Formats: sequence, C-alpha cells, structure tokens
Amino acid sequence: MKVTESPSLYQNLEDMPVRKILTGINNEDARVHLAVRKEIPKIEVLVKQLVERVKSGGRLFYLGAGTSGRLGIIDASEIPPTFGMPDGVVIGLIAGGDKAIRKAVEAAEDNINGGWRDLLRYQVNSKDTVVGIAASGGTPYVIGGLKDARENGLLTACITCNPNSPVALVSDISIEPIVGPEFVTGSTRMKAGTAQKLVLNMITTSLMIKLGRVKGNKMVDMQLTNKKLILRGTNMIVEELKITPEEAKRLLLLHGSVRAAIDSYKK
Repeated sequence: MKVTESPSLYQNLEDMPVRKILTGINNEDARVHLAVRKEIPKIEVLVKQLVERVKSGGRLFYLGAGTSGRLGIIDASEIPPTFGMPDGVVIGLIAGGDKAIRKAVEAAEDNINGGWRDLLRYQVNSKDTVVGIAASGGTPYVIGGLKDARENGLLTACITCNPNSPVALVSDISIEPIVGPEFVTGSTRMKAGTAQKLVLNMITTSLMIKLGRVKGNKMVDMQLTNKKLILRGTNMIVEELKITPEEAKRLLLLHGSVRAAIDSYKK
C-alpha cells in the first residue's frame, strides 16, 4: 500500500472533541518539515541546475493534477509580482486546464498524453525543466508528461510523498518527502500538500535569489500592485538611502521598482 493511502493513526475522528481533532492535525503537521529537510540535498541539485538553465533562457514548468496542480499554479503565479520576473519563466500546468483550478475536471488526471500535449503548447525545448507534482506518485497526466519531456531532452524532476513511485522512474531528480499517513486517511491535501508547498517555496525562492532578484534580504524587483507594496518599497528605500519617506515614495513611483529607484539615486 502507498504511504499516502495508508490508514490514519487516529480512529473514530467523528467522536473526537474539536480540540483533540485540532491537536491531532497539528501533531501530524509537525512531521512535515522533518521530511522535507531530508530532501534538501536533492532540492539543491535541482536548484543548481535550474539556475544555469534559466540563465541560458530555459523555463520551469510545473505539471500536476488536483491539489498538486493547484499548488504549482499558486507558486508560479506568485513569481512575477514577488520578484519582477516575466510571466513566462515559471509556468504551472494543471490537468483539465484553467477550469480545474477551481473545480475538479473528471478523469483529466488519467490522460497519460495530456501532460505532454499541454507542454507542447509552449513549444518546450531542451533548455526547459519540468517538475511533476504528484502526492501519490502515480498520476498518469504527470507520468506521461515527464516521460515524454525526458525523452525529448528536457530536465525532469518530481515532488512526491511515496517512495519508489512511477513518477520517480521518469524523473532525473526525485524529491520524496515521506510524511506518513494523513490524519484523514488518503487526504493528501493535508500533510502531503503542505510538504509539496514547502518544497516549491524552496525551489523558486532560492532560484530567484541566485538569479539576483533579491538584494540583501529584500524583494527589490517586486511589482507595485497595491498600497501595501508601495509602502513596503518606500520603507526599503528609506532604509537603504536614509532619505525621507516622501522622497523615497517619489523615487519609487518614478522608477517603478526599489532596485531602479536606488540605482538611479546612487548615480
């Protein structure tokens, strides 16, 4: 039996008081970061290759279904506003297309040709990298996409919570945080989903740092899409240049980013 499908360690959940339910979930969540920590060497291998590939014009694609696909789309969608990267550098694809982000699309994940078909729409090439996200490690949409990507010279990796899974067999790098049985048997939106999200955070954040999209510890290329971010950017400039908030905000809005404002002032 797959680890992700193995029976919960907790019985008669419906009879538990709410506090006991919450404590049980929290106790299980505490296992997640330890499982992810064990995979850091593999994540490091992937990130180092990604840095060089993206620098040479490659892109990072996430491929997933259901919760896994949604997590990839969330991570990809946050890269442009957070780091000022173009939309087409990190791309999330989900079985069933965009409508599957909100509602399940029946049998979409069972289409073994669907993943590669979706990738071909982006004219993928050997500079690109495909990361398949599948908690169980057995999603046909992801397996087929990774297999065809690998055969066509793309770098492939997977994030799964079962050891020795089918997605690992078609991946150059397999990241496998084994988090154990879910609190609700088989509900991989819980611990497995949390583990996947943590790994995705690590991959793209470290990638963006090494691509120069962070200065010191600040998001100096973030998009100024709301008042909160304008205020954050203003404070960054005040801290760096020791000027008034009014002048800092003027520079920020004039130049469009923290980095550009600071560089212009220093010239």
